[in-house]
Amino acid sequence: MKEKVSIVVMVDAVGALSDRTLHNGNISLVDDSSAGSRHQGTPDLVTAVVPGQVVQWTPIHVDVQTPVEIQAIEFLPGAAVPLSEDPGVPPYPVEPPAVPASDATGSDGQENHDLLVWEGIVPYTMAPGVPYRYRLSLKLHEGPNSVLHIDSPALLRV
Repeated sequence: MKEKVSIVVMVDAVGALSDRTLHNGNISLVDDSSAGSRHQGTPDLVTAVVPGQVVQWTPIHVDVQTPVEIQAIEFLPGAAVPLSEDPGVPPYPVEPPAVPASDATGSDGQENHDLLVWEGIVPYTMAPGVPYRYRLSLKLHEGPNSVLHIDSPALLRV
């Protein structure tokens, strides 16, 4: 298993600002996990991870005029939902563990204000087989309505 999983967050910032949403095709998430992630290329990406693995989020804007940066990544309380009715899977709700994330750091731990890469480590306390949903808040350009978020992506311990 790889030491790091990279999640690329591709954003049509002009479309998102015009629609006032990251849905409607304005965001696409993909990862390089070799463990069988689901819903690649959608806002509903479920990234397969293992405990101790580093997860790295990198935003990329698809237009050249509007910058995009990650404002915050917050795991949602009670948002872990079992994928099946399997009795071996913990019941709903399961509180997500804290996954530390630090903004503006590159893979070498140095500040990187060009990409504003966020990283976190998958805790060993994550229940296997349960997707942990998180809120991904993105800052698109400047102004009072420049921060948009989605609550649909998740990490899944395999």
